[in-house]
Amino acid sequence: MNGAAPARIALLGIGNVGGAVLARLSHWREGAGGTALELAYAADSRRAYCPEAALAPQQRLHPVGDAVPLARITGRLGTRGTRIVVDATASDDVAAAHASWLASGVHVVTACKLGQGGTLARWRGIRDAGERAGTRYGDRATVGAGLPLLDTLRALQAGGDRIHGFAGVLSGSLAWLLDRHDGRRPFSALVDEARVAGYTEPDPRDDLSGADVRRKLLILARAAGVLLDEVDVDVAPLPALDATMQAQFDEAHRRGARLQYVARLQHADGRWHARVGLEALRTGDPLASGGGTDNRLAIWSDRYRERPLLIQGPGAGAGVTAAALLDDALRMAREARTPRVRATRKPLPASIPA
Repeated sequence: MNGAAPARIALLGIGNVGGAVLARLSHWREGAGGTALELAYAADSRRAYCPEAALAPQQRLHPVGDAVPLARITGRLGTRGTRIVVDATASDDVAAAHASWLASGVHVVTACKLGQGGTLARWRGIRDAGERAGTRYGDRATVGAGLPLLDTLRALQAGGDRIHGFAGVLSGSLAWLLDRHDGRRPFSALVDEARVAGYTEPDPRDDLSGADVRRKLLILARAAGVLLDEVDVDVAPLPALDATMQAQFDEAHRRGARLQYVARLQHADGRWHARVGLEALRTGDPLASGGGTDNRLAIWSDRYRERPLLIQGPGAGAGVTAAALLDDALRMAREARTPRVRATRKPLPASIPA
């Protein structure tokens, strides 16, 4: 990096995803090329950990004291150079601090969907804080674990294409569960297996209730210029009873269909409609293929009117999510060394026209 100082990062959350971030940082440090990122602070909700120990995955993380209050995180990053908070938590309190960090000159990279996928007011606060301070918000890990879903929607928008709607299998954990279910084991047992494997949210009820997919739908919709709020999305949770779930599997099989948990955004009757819920998809549907934790997103637009643009790939797992977080952080470190052209921004409408 031409001798430039590395970007300093504060990592919040050292569970499955945060641990994978630490492991990747360790490999970079051990390599001959070094790294453009320097870990200045690592913490979970209670304890702070020594960065040097954190960079050695073969050692047990060494706590060095209580975690500092969120308002004081930026103090651990210094006052000069590129500073980045990496949010690998599922904490609403941490997400609520994103805008203040951006406003203070600190970039934010996040896998937490409670910032961009929460209330529209919070989304606006994050966006406006970054615009005013010239700071960046890395959100590629929030939907699709780094698959180019947000990048594609934003590129279509920037190129003048008009989005008509999209449909997606956006939960890697639910895709894995529905793919693995064969009637031999209770669905609840598969949920426990997915949680242990690190595919689910820390609380699997966020997946099963549809809350996680709703947040992802909102993030994608807002990236496409459709400014929906939480109450604008109809959510149908998965059945709570194994017997009910089995009956739906049996009915789908009888019809030659496959169950998927789908998020849909479409324009009809002069307004936007958004919903998430279980659907029985027949062979040939663009969302019916794939397996494991694959995410799939079909986008309809002026450019892709008859046949949608389809993006597919692994959408869950600590490794791919950690890679997406660090990709965003490295991109920020590189862009910070390039002068940024500030353009005059016109206010977005409440929603884009159909």
